[in-house]
Amino acid sequence: MPEIRHLPQAPTRVRTLAAGQHIDAHRHDDHQIVYAGSGVVAVTTPAGTWFAPGTRALWIPAGTVHAHRAHGRLDLRLVGLPADDNPLGLEAPTVLTVSTLLRELILAYTRAPDDDSAERGRLRAVLCDQLRASPQQPVQLPTPTDPRLAAVCTLVHDNPADPRTLAALATATGTGERTLSRLFRSELGMTFPQWRTQSRLYHALRMLADDTPVTTVAHRCGWASTSAFIDVFRRAFGCTPGTHNRRS
Repeated sequence: MPEIRHLPQAPTRVRTLAAGQHIDAHRHDDHQIVYAGSGVVAVTTPAGTWFAPGTRALWIPAGTVHAHRAHGRLDLRLVGLPADDNPLGLEAPTVLTVSTLLRELILAYTRAPDDDSAERGRLRAVLCDQLRASPQQPVQLPTPTDPRLAAVCTLVHDNPADPRTLAALATATGTGERTLSRLFRSELGMTFPQWRTQSRLYHALRMLADDTPVTTVAHRCGWASTSAFIDVFRRAFGCTPGTHNRRS
């Protein structure tokens, strides 16, 4: 297993990552806000993968081992906060809604990371106020540990267009349907349809970041129609698939 880097401070900075580029697993003693100014960022921890386009940001608590991956050209904005400054009171990675105002605050605050002026301090205070008002969003792909559950999740995640029911997947993996249904709820905290939707949304974000047409994404990710895909995407991310990545 590769060594996990320990970074005492979570830096406030801007990084540009090419599609597919990643930042290896690491942890730091500060909290961190992770935001994609363009592209899509996926953050993976031992508990699962969180993903966000520009309408969402990720809260990473101090001490959390995590890695980043870019989907599309990623304008990565990182905001570090001291461990004793937790405006959200959150102890686990969380996806937050990013309003237009919060987006502009993050962009402005990360433009000059070395600026220690009083004006920038006031900017940070307003940013934290907006964070407190940001609704939490369950945009996560939990990682299963039970081998029976992991086998089913792998089949679904490797082929998002797979239409098989849980009963059919149970037969294919030699596990009872009721057992799998119970494992999805007890281990992942969601039903099988909910987990499959999260998996499909993850694939959809990756494809959209690579400029794949919306209709093609809907088909490859298993939605019955483009309109059904657009509806699910809008409810998950607050925008349509065709507009989510049109950001400066």
